[in-house]
Amino acid sequence: MKTLPKTLPDDPAALREIILSLQAENVLLQDKSKRMEHEAQLLREKLNILIAKRFGRSSEKSDPRQLGLFDEAEVTAAEEPEEDAEEIQVPAHSRKVKSKGRKPLPEWLPRVDIIHELPESALVCGLDGHHLVEIGRETSEQLDIIPAKVQVLRHIQIKYGCPHCKQGVKTAPTPKRPIPKALATAALLAHVAVSKYADGLPLYRQGAILTRAGIDVCRTTLANWMIQCGQLVQPLINLMRDKMLDYDILQMDETTIQVLKEKDKVAASNSYMWVQRGGPPGSPVILFDYDPTRGAEVPKRLLAGYKGWLQTDGYAGYLGVGAQEDVILMGCFAHARRQFDEAIKALGKSKKGKIGKAGQALSLIRKLYAVEKDLREEEATPERRYKVRQERSRPIIDELKTWLEDNRAGVLPKSKLGEAMGYLTNQWSSLIRYLDDGRLEIDNNRAENAIRPFVIGRKNWLFSNSVRGAKASANLYSLIETAKANGWEPFVYLTKVFEGLATAQTVDEFDLLLPWNLKSAAEPAG
Repeated sequence: MKTLPKTLPDDPAALREIILSLQAENVLLQDKSKRMEHEAQLLREKLNILIAKRFGRSSEKSDPRQLGLFDEAEVTAAEEPEEDAEEIQVPAHSRKVKSKGRKPLPEWLPRVDIIHELPESALVCGLDGHHLVEIGRETSEQLDIIPAKVQVLRHIQIKYGCPHCKQGVKTAPTPKRPIPKALATAALLAHVAVSKYADGLPLYRQGAILTRAGIDVCRTTLANWMIQCGQLVQPLINLMRDKMLDYDILQMDETTIQVLKEKDKVAASNSYMWVQRGGPPGSPVILFDYDPTRGAEVPKRLLAGYKGWLQTDGYAGYLGVGAQEDVILMGCFAHARRQFDEAIKALGKSKKGKIGKAGQALSLIRKLYAVEKDLREEEATPERRYKVRQERSRPIIDELKTWLEDNRAGVLPKSKLGEAMGYLTNQWSSLIRYLDDGRLEIDNNRAENAIRPFVIGRKNWLFSNSVRGAKASANLYSLIETAKANGWEPFVYLTKVFEGLATAQTVDEFDLLLPWNLKSAAEPAG
């Protein structure tokens, strides 16, 4: 930093030069000070986000009690400094009271009746000595459980021969097995698959459970069974993909998976599990696909020939598919909401819950979700959904657009609020497309919910050993999640599928094993 000389020159030109030099240095110092303030703000936001993730709630879902906390005037009015903003208060009368009472046990569960009789000595009236007669019954229920029962099925084949010619011996055939020569029945294969892919129980733990029962089935054997099952169900996966691509609405998402033995990749690198959710309303399809990359070529390959709406998050890898003539790319308002929720968390505990720019945007997005909640509770038809969205949601969308245009200037682009506004701006045209068709969803949550069982399971089994294992897992996840979406209890469904696949040969026979074709015999999913 320059300092003034002890004696100023008498020459006006020299004095002017010193003044200009000091002014220029002052401008540089002011710029540096602003940069440092901006950097400090970004660092504070990052620290607040880390604190919120470590100690705060993990979900960005808004509290429905807060939907009415911002009125129209507050949202559209010029924002006051956040230090002077009012604290958000939740009205006591708006708090929901949880309904009390126990839910009835499912009707499809088998019932065992235990009759409780009075002893013979008690069947005499104490007043006149007459014999008592039954006038009614009181019924109460308890939930019981029978632990997993392991048994051995012995197949005894009777041989027949002619006692006269003593030739031409005939032996009674045995049923075909899902995996030829394997010890496992269809039920055992279904149990192992559901335990791992629906319940997140790793194979080594399942092996330990069997060992406690005195059964020596090692982890490698269980893994080989699952790989063979994944290959066995491939015809069903192909038919499910055809069903999904024939319908014109599809959602897509992806998450990481670690595969140890992968060609040209180190064991610690990430591969990806892609999920697609589509199909007609009465026959939803959920498909998982393994791929070593997250490149734009993957969705192009998986959706080859698809025509219709494609809903995703803001990942740029889907832009190539969205650029195709017959594909319309849709955005996800849940991701936009998440961005503004992060911006509020970045304010820190002292400012959390106060009305600010992020709170204004979040309020408007909450109003959009309030409309969707009403439509779900109403079980509205697509036509009704379209009409209500035009009447109630479109004005909110227009208000959100105006708010965005009026408030984006002056916000640091790299701040959490700036990033949220940038996401909303860049995704705007795809975000509002759900207004164009009553069958469409406001967000991509169904695809995210479909991939959640995989993410939860991954925390337990951590990685796949081989590419074959990853592909088999994708197929089995697909079958289980599609079965659940169609109302099946997964163990019951997989048992029937593995039994049927042992003999199925034609396309029609495979088609009969799809969840919607077996649905009449399905038990409701728990």
